Amino acid sequence: MGGCCSSPKKELPEKKQNRLQQNHRRSFSIQQAPQPFGAAETVSEVPAFSEFSFADLKAATNGFSSENIVSESGEKAPNLVYKGRLQSRRWIAVKKFTKMAWPDPKQFADEAWGVGKLRHRRLANLIGYCCDGDERLLVAEYMPNDTLAKHLFHWENQTIEWAMRLRVAYYIAEALEYCSSEGRPLYHDLNAYRVLFDEDGDPRLSCFGLMKNSRDGKSYSTNLAYTPPEYLRNGRVTPESVIFSFGTVLLDLLSGKHIPPTHALDMIRGKNILLLMDSHLEGKFSTEEATALMDLASRCLQYEPRDRPNTKDLVTTLAPLQTKTSVPSHVMLGISKHEETPPTPPHPLSAMGEACSRMDLTAIHQILVMTHYRDDEGTNELSFQEWTQQMRDMLDARKRGDLAFRDKDFKTAIDCYSQFLDVGTMVSPTVYARRSLCHLLCDQPDAALRDAMQAQCIYPEWPTAFYMQAVALAKLNMNSDSADMLNEAAGLEKKRQNGGRGT
Repeated sequence: MGGCCSSPKKELPEKKQNRLQQNHRRSFSIQQAPQPFGAAETVSEVPAFSEFSFADLKAATNGFSSENIVSESGEKAPNLVYKGRLQSRRWIAVKKFTKMAWPDPKQFADEAWGVGKLRHRRLANLIGYCCDGDERLLVAEYMPNDTLAKHLFHWENQTIEWAMRLRVAYYIAEALEYCSSEGRPLYHDLNAYRVLFDEDGDPRLSCFGLMKNSRDGKSYSTNLAYTPPEYLRNGRVTPESVIFSFGTVLLDLLSGKHIPPTHALDMIRGKNILLLMDSHLEGKFSTEEATALMDLASRCLQYEPRDRPNTKDLVTTLAPLQTKTSVPSHVMLGISKHEETPPTPPHPLSAMGEACSRMDLTAIHQILVMTHYRDDEGTNELSFQEWTQQMRDMLDARKRGDLAFRDKDFKTAIDCYSQFLDVGTMVSPTVYARRSLCHLLCDQPDAALRDAMQAQCIYPEWPTAFYMQAVALAKLNMNSDSADMLNEAAGLEKKRQNGGRGT
């Protein structure tokens, strides 16, 4: 799967590289989430960026059914966004561009890969793309709890309370600051429809705005009254233009209405803060905090781009305004948090599968010791010239690792196996699986998951690699994803029994 693992220091033989490039199985990229609100934050998982087939996306969206359209303008949107579900059971959002919006597939792929490198808790991250004939599609994480526009302008049960509005502003500022720090400061048409709410009710910035609507298309589709003045002059988006658009979102949060910036600035200059504020808040807000937010909006909406703050200024200004930090977002939004029940594995589990489903690390250790390296057959193709002193040293490091692994000296085993893997002359899925277990036994589930993913990259059809990912994901409290991996591993074992590759 493209981008699912880092390359070994020595290139693999050509046919093995081809096999890795053809591996389109699901894998994960793990990132420690920012923790502005302390221990309540958890580790977030995001699938690795990859290329999807058009057939897979067509199946996921029920043939791009009109019932699956989630674009804010419905079928009238220039580029439709669909809700879909992959075979792995993961929900996705698919943006389908008009025919030939990006005539050059390489240009589209390069742009998508640039955005796909970004991974942050405050983004609805891009997880893939599709270039198939004239088709151009982007695939992102699906956010199930609607847009900021829906919650602000079209609410049915309750308006967004003040503390939540401050959280939205802060989280989106964090997203913009992250994108800017990663060299992607341009965001096209930032508005309340681009702010989405995830399964926890946390606000996230849609990744779709990080790409233009077409190679040469307009960057702004909203009413010209909300467009940065410099864009009207030269048609170009700059980092300062993004700040202006952020200012319009702050106005939305303050007023609960979509007020043209010039009209809002007149009220701000007249100090008519109460006139500007959303009446549906019924006075339940801090005048001091509202003034601070209004002042920030005013700075963002300055006519001259150089007079506007940068993304760091946004975060610095909004961070002290955060209140109710211990209250989950879904509670403040008044929405239910639905947890999906992990499915029952469709195939009977092997001894390894049973041990992994029980999270029995001792039993997994015994199985890996007994299995030794028989699953590594065919994963290395070495010429006679490669059997050098370096090779002997490397194999000695693996031998010392094996002895430490057998004797349950897991820290030493990690060190020795790392020496073996760092040379990069040989690839061994078993060493990665063993080191993965060592990391689990040393309470390092992130590292364990990375090793299990590397084992999968080397040997895409190896059940053990998926089993080890299942255990690591469970340790990271990603229970639904863990169950998916367990199912995948059991299915691969079933395939072996029916004549697939055996041990």
